[in-house]
Amino acid sequence: MDTRATPHGVPPGRHQLGSEESGRDAASTSARSQIEQLGRREGQLWRAALFLLILLAGTLAWFAWEKVRSLPQHLEALPVGLVALVLLFAAYVWSKTREMAELRELVRGIEQRVAAPPSEKQLEQLFALISRSQQGYRDLIDTFEDLLVAVSLEGEIRAANRSFADLLDLPFSEFIGHRLDEFLDATEGSGRAAALKALPQLLDRRYWSGVLRLRLSRGGAVHFFDCVLHVMVKEGDVLGLSVLARDITQQRENEARFTELFETLQEGVYFTTPEGQLLEANPALVRMLGYESKEELMGVNINDLYLDRAERVAVKEELEQQGRVYGREIALRRKDGTPAVCLDTSNAIRDASGRVLRYQGTLVDVTQPRQMEKRLHQEREFARRLVESFPDLIVVLDTQGRYTYVSPRITEVLGYTPEELLGRGLGERTHPDHQAAMSEPFRNLISGKQTNAILEYRTRHKNGDWRLFRASASPMYDAEGKTTGVIASSRDITEVKRLEQQVIQTEKLAAMGQMIAGVAHELNNPLTAILGVSELLRERTTDDTTRRQLDLAHRQARRAAHIVQSLLAFSRPPTPRKATLHLGDVVQRALQLHEHSLRANGITVSLVSPVGIPPVVGDASQLTQLFLNLVTNAEQAIREVREHGTLQVRLERRGDGVAVSFQDDCPGIRAEVLPRLFDPFFTTKRPGGGTGLGLSICMAIAREHGGDIEAQSLPEGGALFTVLLPSQRASEAEGSPSRREGEGVSVDRELKATPAERGSQASAALRGRSVLLVDDEESIRELVVDGLSAQGLAVDCASSGGHAQRLAATRAYDAVLCDLHLAGVGASSSSGKEIYERLCAQAGESKPLFIFMTGDLVDPATLASLSQGNTRVVQKPFRISDLLAILGEALPVPARTEKS
Repeated sequence: MDTRATPHGVPPGRHQLGSEESGRDAASTSARSQIEQLGRREGQLWRAALFLLILLAGTLAWFAWEKVRSLPQHLEALPVGLVALVLLFAAYVWSKTREMAELRELVRGIEQRVAAPPSEKQLEQLFALISRSQQGYRDLIDTFEDLLVAVSLEGEIRAANRSFADLLDLPFSEFIGHRLDEFLDATEGSGRAAALKALPQLLDRRYWSGVLRLRLSRGGAVHFFDCVLHVMVKEGDVLGLSVLARDITQQRENEARFTELFETLQEGVYFTTPEGQLLEANPALVRMLGYESKEELMGVNINDLYLDRAERVAVKEELEQQGRVYGREIALRRKDGTPAVCLDTSNAIRDASGRVLRYQGTLVDVTQPRQMEKRLHQEREFARRLVESFPDLIVVLDTQGRYTYVSPRITEVLGYTPEELLGRGLGERTHPDHQAAMSEPFRNLISGKQTNAILEYRTRHKNGDWRLFRASASPMYDAEGKTTGVIASSRDITEVKRLEQQVIQTEKLAAMGQMIAGVAHELNNPLTAILGVSELLRERTTDDTTRRQLDLAHRQARRAAHIVQSLLAFSRPPTPRKATLHLGDVVQRALQLHEHSLRANGITVSLVSPVGIPPVVGDASQLTQLFLNLVTNAEQAIREVREHGTLQVRLERRGDGVAVSFQDDCPGIRAEVLPRLFDPFFTTKRPGGGTGLGLSICMAIAREHGGDIEAQSLPEGGALFTVLLPSQRASEAEGSPSRREGEGVSVDRELKATPAERGSQASAALRGRSVLLVDDEESIRELVVDGLSAQGLAVDCASSGGHAQRLAATRAYDAVLCDLHLAGVGASSSSGKEIYERLCAQAGESKPLFIFMTGDLVDPATLASLSQGNTRVVQKPFRISDLLAILGEALPVPARTEKS
C-alpha cells in the first residue's frame, strides 16, 4: 500500500487555504461550545419532562384513588401500576440518553483527530458500541461523512458505516465479511503485499496516519484518503484494526489545479511576512524582476525592491487600515537596477485575534504599456502642436458631414472658435454657388469613388465677408479599412487670388503696352505728315469747299492723334509729381470740372466727405483724371437708360488707407462683364462711343499710387466703383518717394490748338534761318521742308547720322531737328543723342539749337538728359505752326551766315 504521509512544510496552495483553516478552527471552537450548551439544555429538558410525567402520574393516581376503590371490580392496583410503569419508562429513557451522550462525545473526539489523533481506547469503545448498538445507534454512526471501518488482521471487514458503503456503491451484506483488498487496492496493484509487510511495524507502534492513494476495484477510480489506523487490543489480545479515513481526492485535485495556476500565471504572485520576508513567489514574479531563480528572489527583502521606501510604507499603512490594496501603481527595482512599473493588488491575512499573519497579492507589469502611453502622449502632443502651428486650417468630418475636429487656426482665418463649428454640418457657411461643388466630392470620398479631392470654394467670415479657400481632402479609414470620415486642409487664398489677378493684369498690360508703344510710334509719323499737309493745304487754298474738307481731315487726324496719345499714356504712364493731397479737394475739383455736363444731363451728385480723412501722397493731375473718368463712366451709364439719375460719392477711412466710392443708379454691371472691366480696349459702348482705355488708365494710375480699384454690381441695382489709396503715413512707412527722378521736366504731349497768328508771328522772325532736318521718314522730311521753306527758312535734309555730319561740316545751322530713333544708326534707342553729341563736338563753341523729335513717350531719365542746355523735345505728331512757335521762342537772334 502507498504509505506516503503529508510532506513536511507548507505545500503550494496551502498558503491560500491558511486563512480558511484558521477560520474553521475558530468556527469549530464556537460550534463545540454551542453543542455543549445544547447538550446541557437537552438534559435539563429531559429531566423536566420526566419529572412532569411522574408528577402527572402521581396526581392522577391520587385523585382517581377514591373512585377506583368505589368500583365493584376491585381495581385499586391500577393507579399503583400506572405510577410504576411511568417510573420504568423514565429510567429507560434516562439510560438511553446517557448512552447517546457517551456515543456523541466519543464521535466528537474522533472527528478532532487532526489536532490529536483518536486513542486506541476511543476506537475500541466506538466499535464496541457499534457492535452492540441497536438500529438507532447505527443510524447515528451512518451520518458521519468520514469512512469508518473495522477489519481483522487478515483484512476481513467486520464493520463499516454508510459512507464506506456509498463509496463502494454496495449494500452492507456484500462486503461485510469480505477482505478489504477485494474492493480497495493500491494503484500499483500490490496493496496487500505492502500491508502485510508494514503490519509488524504497525502492531508494534499500534498507530499510523498518512495519505493513501487507492483505486476502487469497481470502476477503477483513484481516490486519495487521509487515514488514521489504530490497533484494537482487548485484554492483551489484538482484535483487529480500526480505520478512520477522509476522502481528500477533491482537495488534492484543487491543490494540483491551484499549483498549476500558480506556476503558469503571467501575473506575479507573492506571499510575504509583515516584515517583508518573501514566503512564496511564482515564476512570473521571478521573470518580472529579472532574477535567475526563485531561490535568489526569496533571499531578497521585498522592502528593498521598492524604488521609493516611502511608497512601501504607504502600501503597508493602506493594508493595515483597509485590509486590501487594489490596482495601486508602484515602482520596483529589477535585479539590473532598471525600474519596473507594476499594479499591486494585495490583502492582509489576519488570525483570530486580528494580528496580521502575512500579505499576499499579485503584481501586473505595466512598464511597457506606460512607456507606450508616454510615447503615444508625446506623439499626440507633437501632432497637436503640428496641427496648431500648421498654416492651413485642418478639419475632420464624419460620414454624415458633421465636423468632429476643427483646428484652432479657424479663429484666425474665419473668426470662429472650434467649439462653434463642432457638430455643425458641411457647407452651412459656404456660398450657395459652391455648395454643390463641395457636396459632390465629399460624397465621392465617403463612397470610395475618389481618394483625393481638391476644390476651391467661398465661405463666409464671421464678420460677414466672403473668403476664398482652396481645400485638399482625403478619406479616413479605421483598422478594418472602412471609411470613417474625411480629413481636409484648407488655405485662405483670397489675397493670393487677388494678387494673381493683379499679376495677370499687370502682365497683360505690360504686353499690351509694348505692342501699343510700337504701334503708336509707327502711327505718329504718318499722322504728323497728315496733320502737316492738311494744315499747309488749308492755308494755301482759297476754295471754301476744299477748305472745309481739309478742316475735316485735319480734325480727324487730330482725333487719331489724341487716340495715339491715350495709347502712349496707357502703355507708359508718365511719372507722377507726387505731393501731399487731401482727396476731398481733388474729388471736389473733378466734380467742378464736370459740373456743367452733369447738370445738363440731369444727374444729381451727392458728395460725403467726413472730417478726419487722412491725406494721401499723389499726383493731383493724375488723380483728377482718374476721378473724372469714373464720373464720366457713371454719367454715360445713366444716360443710356434714363434722362436723369443720381451719383453718390463718398470718402471714408478704411484701415490704413482712404476709400473713395462712386455709386450710380444705373442697371448695374453684368456678371460676365465684371472680370474684363479693366482690360484694355474692352468696352460695352456702341462703336465710336469709346476706346475702352478709360478704366484701364484709371487702374494704371491707381496702381502707380500703390492703390487699387474695386468694381461690383449692387443687388438693389446700380454700380459701385471704389478707389483704394494708401494714406500718407502708410506710404511713408512703405518708403514711397514723394518725388521721382526727372520730376519738373515736362513734355508737351497735348495737341494744343495754337492760333494761326502765333505761327505767323514766329515765321516773320525766322526768315533766313538755317535748319538741318534729320529723319529716316521721307514723309516727315517732305512735310517739314515744305512747311518751313514756305515760311522763309532754309532747310537741308539728311536721312542718317552720317549724312547729317557731312552736311554740318559744310555750314553752320541755327537749329537741328533730329528724330530720336533713326533706323539707319542701329538698334540703340539713343541714336538721336549720338548724332547730337557728334554735331556738338563738330560745331565747337557755336552749338546749334537741337530739337529732338519722337513718336514715343520718353522715360524721365532720358527726358532729363535731353532737356539740358540748348535742347528741346517735340512730341509727334506735331503741326508746322507748333514747330515754328518752338523755333521762334528758342531763336531770338538773327540767323548766322554760311562758312566761307
